[in-house]
Amino acid sequence: MQPYFFPYIGYFQLMNAVDEFVIYDNIQFAKKGWVNRNRILVNGKDEYITVPLKKDSDYLNIVDRQLAASWDSDKKKILSRIKESYRKAPFFNEIFQFIEELFSFEAKNLFDFLFYALEGTKSKLGIATPLIISSNIPINHTLKAQDKVLEIVNARNGNIYINPIGGTELYDKNTCQTKGIDLQFLKANEISYLQFKNVFVPFLSIIDIMMFNSKEKIDLLLLDYTLH
Repeated sequence: MQPYFFPYIGYFQLMNAVDEFVIYDNIQFAKKGWVNRNRILVNGKDEYITVPLKKDSDYLNIVDRQLAASWDSDKKKILSRIKESYRKAPFFNEIFQFIEELFSFEAKNLFDFLFYALEGTKSKLGIATPLIISSNIPINHTLKAQDKVLEIVNARNGNIYINPIGGTELYDKNTCQTKGIDLQFLKANEISYLQFKNVFVPFLSIIDIMMFNSKEKIDLLLLDYTLH
């Protein structure tokens, strides 16, 4: 998976479901994806929070992208927005302090910041799965898409590859089987919880999940998926 900025519950369901979770650092950064932005609840509606990046080539890998020079002030604005949006949430005090600690990370490299936030959130959620950085795996890194995935799984001595349900058109089960790999897809079940007194807005950042749900409830949500 690409590293995402405080991703939704399905990302962590996948992380929790596997023996190892490989995170791409040496993959091209995609604009308008989830790498440097996500959605939170603002006045009952979903709105984006975005990590600003230094202007650079659109062809750089994620690991080569840097945070904007204005990051120190920008992160204060993001934190202020989260604080204002969730200050009356039942688990605000604990979770906001936790998010502040993650945002205090000093490095200005995008991948380093995202990896640090994912590691921290993983620990907070009680997920024991190790995170593996893709460039540390000895394979032919010029490979693309399914070919690269299969090489990674083989290099890690795996025999099952699980991908989010959105990738069904990107991978072929027969090709995977010829490589000795069982391809499966994870789909988060339809979940809901009380977001103040608003109409429920699904698939927001994990920040929203943690603000409104106890650790015990989140443990159950992490298992609320189906494999295909």
